[in-house]
Amino acid sequence: MEPIHELMKPRLEKRLKLIERGIDPYGGRFEVSETIATARGNPTAERDVRLAGRMMSHRDMGKSMFADLKDSSGRIQLYAQKKTLSDEQFELFKDTVDIGDILGVAGKLFTTHAGELTVRVESWTMLSKAIRPLPKEHFGIKDVETRLRQRYLDLVLNDPVRDVFLLRSRVVAEIRRYLDAQGFVEVETPMMQPLAGGAAAKPFVTHHEALDLDLFLRVAPELYLKRLLVGGFEKVYEINRNFRNEGISRRHNPEFTMLEAYQAYGDFETMMELTQGLITTVAERVLDSLVVRRYDGQEINLTPPWRRVTYRDLVEERLGKDWFTGSPADRKSRAISMGVELPADCPDYETTNAIYEKTIEPTLIDPTFVTHLPAELVVLAKPNKKDAGIVDVFELVINGQEIAPAYTELNDPVVQRERLLHQAGGHAEKLDEDFLMALEHGMPPAGGLGLGIDRLIVLLTGVESIRDVILFPQLRPQT
Repeated sequence: MEPIHELMKPRLEKRLKLIERGIDPYGGRFEVSETIATARGNPTAERDVRLAGRMMSHRDMGKSMFADLKDSSGRIQLYAQKKTLSDEQFELFKDTVDIGDILGVAGKLFTTHAGELTVRVESWTMLSKAIRPLPKEHFGIKDVETRLRQRYLDLVLNDPVRDVFLLRSRVVAEIRRYLDAQGFVEVETPMMQPLAGGAAAKPFVTHHEALDLDLFLRVAPELYLKRLLVGGFEKVYEINRNFRNEGISRRHNPEFTMLEAYQAYGDFETMMELTQGLITTVAERVLDSLVVRRYDGQEINLTPPWRRVTYRDLVEERLGKDWFTGSPADRKSRAISMGVELPADCPDYETTNAIYEKTIEPTLIDPTFVTHLPAELVVLAKPNKKDAGIVDVFELVINGQEIAPAYTELNDPVVQRERLLHQAGGHAEKLDEDFLMALEHGMPPAGGLGLGIDRLIVLLTGVESIRDVILFPQLRPQT
């Protein structure tokens, strides 16, 4: 860090020089007339503009200087002349302005002989003196860990990174627009819950001092959204954070954004149509295309209708028709021979699911609705009327990973209690009795959907890792 400190010394001296001249190095309100992109869109010669942004380059030509100013919309060249500025302003510009400083400028537009739209600076204001230099823009930040830990620099120096997050914002806005147009109502449910329900995941635990009560950061909003169905809300959704105290990988972050939506009087097929319509509409509005390209160049075609196939059929396609006719011991032996790691007490349905997740799901690149999973895997879903061993559910898989699960909601309170009690290993104290009480008052038949926003953004932007679409992903502490 010592070389950085050395580079800071002259900047600190310039900061002090501004203060000695009675100039606040950290400015204040500055009225801008427009963004840089707007200025570029109306390049009328000698038009007055007031712009603000970060200095990205600085070229001293003696009695004049060129510089580049960048805001969130783009960049533009500045031209500062001694004959245009006052002597003091010109000298201060020359002596105290560095790359990385945030400036406000006022002047007139003109186009240079080289054809570059430029602002002839008539006055300028220091809005924030950067005392730590930016990395060289030409070289950028190559180290991935540094980019993630210092995302602010990543955004300043890497326009494609900034574009990903601007697109993310547009995607979320379009999701809201689509659901609102379908008659859904956006709601908010508790982030801190007395019981961690709605998903089989390890929660984070916190403590409320005033109530002397342990609470859990939610792993899913599902049980509260279903309470709203009981209360008469017929179409509800929430876009918000979930927290799971589990591993970190290119597909997982312990804090992530989910959309959950519930529609009374619908079922899992209702949610199929909703999911397909939502994703294709958002892709067309944001990307103007239904073909997205992965980081490795492979194309993914989102054009509907999307494939629908049962879980069992996919397993038999990969493992053979005899997979389900053999014994659990045979299945476990075959799984281990395929390199699938299984705990000693692994139940039979988990053996099949482990193989599915390792060898089948990654091969599903174009959108695929995988339907009718084993009942043990989805305890909150309604059993299929023809086969009680499976549930009316789908997992939407795109680009080899699950994007959205959805199902016909189980609204029989007696069966739901049995399922949850079994999942809790018979520990009745772990049941959410308030949720079960709500079901006992009657919840309408419904379809429910969970859509991973981060994974959807990964799909639409073509980046490699979920960390590339989360502004501040969780990282190990630096040692």
